[in-house]
Amino acid sequence: MIVGASAAGVTVADALRHGGHQGDLTLVGAEPHLPYDRPPLSKELMGEPVALREPGHYERSGIDLLLGTPAVALDPASRLVRLAGGRELPYDALVIATGVGPRRLPGAERLAGMHVLRTLDDAAGLRADLAKARRVLIVGAGFLGAEAAASCRGLGLDVTLVDPQPAPAAAALGTAVGGVLAAAHAENGVDLRLGLGVRQIVADDGRVAGAVLTDGARVAADVVLVAIGCRPATDWLAGSGLPLGDGVEADATCRVAPDVYAAGDVASWRHPDHGRLRVEHRTNATEQAEHVAAAILGAPAPFRPVPYVWSDQYGVRLQAWGVTGAAHDVAVVAGSLADGRFVALYGRDGRVTGAVGRRMAKALRQARELVAAGAPWAEAVRAGPDRAMMPAPTDQRTTPARSTT
Repeated sequence: MIVGASAAGVTVADALRHGGHQGDLTLVGAEPHLPYDRPPLSKELMGEPVALREPGHYERSGIDLLLGTPAVALDPASRLVRLAGGRELPYDALVIATGVGPRRLPGAERLAGMHVLRTLDDAAGLRADLAKARRVLIVGAGFLGAEAAASCRGLGLDVTLVDPQPAPAAAALGTAVGGVLAAAHAENGVDLRLGLGVRQIVADDGRVAGAVLTDGARVAADVVLVAIGCRPATDWLAGSGLPLGDGVEADATCRVAPDVYAAGDVASWRHPDHGRLRVEHRTNATEQAEHVAAAILGAPAPFRPVPYVWSDQYGVRLQAWGVTGAAHDVAVVAGSLADGRFVALYGRDGRVTGAVGRRMAKALRQARELVAAGAPWAEAVRAGPDRAMMPAPTDQRTTPARSTT
């Protein structure tokens, strides 16, 4: 049984079939829709949803879809999953792939014009409001908020982007690299209110009318999109006895408990090089799901990816490999931040842990090799991305502190 009709959940099911599993496969989804891809929801606000598989795929593959039936409890001792409505389903092996849910601003959820963006229904509601709007306030300038701001500007809307950090995506990229995104938004007419939060949402007759920021300024808005991060969807696991922290805590092979595994955004696993990680990115969902399927089929191994994420804003793709964060060492090794064409390395404890690039695809591919090798920081920065650094022997490598990616 796979709980979560997500990219990770669907990939686990397909990988099990491709790997030779002939038994029952049940895929449980909280939403009533056929499984769909989530990244286009923010990257292409007015685009059509993208199905993960064609409708007939599941029947042909012998995958039993239970949609619109969220799981509400798990009893690992009895190997039972309880669904909304009381139905209980047994399993021999369980994969938890329930993803994450959006954080919300308290007290304003019921106002017309207030939105979060995680599900297909969220996107449909936001699109309907944007079609009638002139002014949009986006609270949160992480990747989702920044992508939504770029999409709204492409629709000709007035956009105000608010975030307490000094630059967009600063928690993941740091202030200097995040400043490149800030410059792109400013050049495209976004009203940036960085270093500020929202003190109060302003309403008029049950509909959002704007917000008062922490500096006292009032911003008018017809639509407010809240993009202040997500939390792992683990509430249904309360009382299960599974280790829950920032997600479902798994070992290096993504095993949580006997015959219980986790994959995708909800999974926190012990990366052999970087310690405990939880990665909310599409590529990781697919790679981790394939890894979990292999473990179920009898080939468990440490999951050791080089995490990858991309963000499209104003027709330019920013790409990141590995583990990055505001607390990491950062060095631009090709191009320049001022030109918006660069490759930057990120490091911790004397090793390269990540690389971010924009408009320099070849140099970024070379930098990825430094990330994969865990190259010595000083040598990598001195040499730049065009000379691959050899990794130190395994017993000499250090383990960086927990990532903020």
